Amino acid sequence: MDRDNQFLGQSSVFLDSVERASRAAALDRPVLVIGERGTGKELVAERLHRLSQRWAGPLVTLNCAALPETLIEAELFGHEAGAFTGATKARAGRFEEADGGTLFLDELATLSTGAQERLLRATEYGEVTRIGASRPIRVDVRIVAATNEHLPALVMQGRFRADLLDRLSFEVITLPPLRAREGDVAVLADHFGRRMAAELGWVRWPGFTDGASAMLRAHDWPGNVRELRNVVERAVYRWEDAERPVAAIEFDPFASPWRPAATAQASAPAPASAPTPDCDDLRAACAAYERGLLEAALARCRYNQRATAAALKLSYDQLRHALRRHEMLDRAG
Repeated sequence: MDRDNQFLGQSSVFLDSVERASRAAALDRPVLVIGERGTGKELVAERLHRLSQRWAGPLVTLNCAALPETLIEAELFGHEAGAFTGATKARAGRFEEADGGTLFLDELATLSTGAQERLLRATEYGEVTRIGASRPIRVDVRIVAATNEHLPALVMQGRFRADLLDRLSFEVITLPPLRAREGDVAVLADHFGRRMAAELGWVRWPGFTDGASAMLRAHDWPGNVRELRNVVERAVYRWEDAERPVAAIEFDPFASPWRPAATAQASAPAPASAPTPDCDDLRAACAAYERGLLEAALARCRYNQRATAAALKLSYDQLRHALRRHEMLDRAG
């Protein structure tokens, strides 16, 4: 797990999910954590373990999507020597390793039917049988599982066992996406920006310009907190003036006029609708967005106005007019 991350946020929907996790931690029952990528499912799993009576025991993690179907059962339940080709010696599985603690199963929905059946038996009876063994082993393990799939729909499609879902869903914690966490983008961006500035040895954290902040708030954040962290840290480390607020924000690190044309065509995403953040002053929002674009373009072009005009497909006079309108002429070289 990425232990550099921590729970940060002030929105009510976020705090409600954290509170639910804290309450569920005290009960020795299975918990499902549901959420989009980058919402912090691993952090919730760690919180459930650290606040439980099993806090002194092991917290063992298995990403179910990271292993081929032929190996997932051996990873979960272990195997005896000679159980299959390559099994030269006996090996304990993740259940045995997590005995007395918590087993976190990430990407639960990717488990094969056979693994689901054996997982059901392990959770019901507290016993696992190594592959190639004849006797079960008693284990005392709490299951925390995570997925970004809607498991009831998978049950209806025959892709997930209904009885296993019933067994694991004593409590279900659904994490809100970042776009639904009102006010949290600014809090998280400031945190990640300060941390990156300190890593770079900056004397102080100058913050973001109004335009850059507006761009961060308007973005849809499909990668949620993980994406936000990358965007902010990249923006800070690329910014060359530690005394001035960060103005350049680049959401797509692959964006480049020299990107291979064939690759760009093959991987071009489908057009997406523009994000629609809450707005009570359209003119002010449009002005802030335009200012952010100008600041970012100036920074990319090292404040060369003619290069900036060309990058924005404006004439030199049009750029000067825009800079004057936003009172930015004194900041452009």
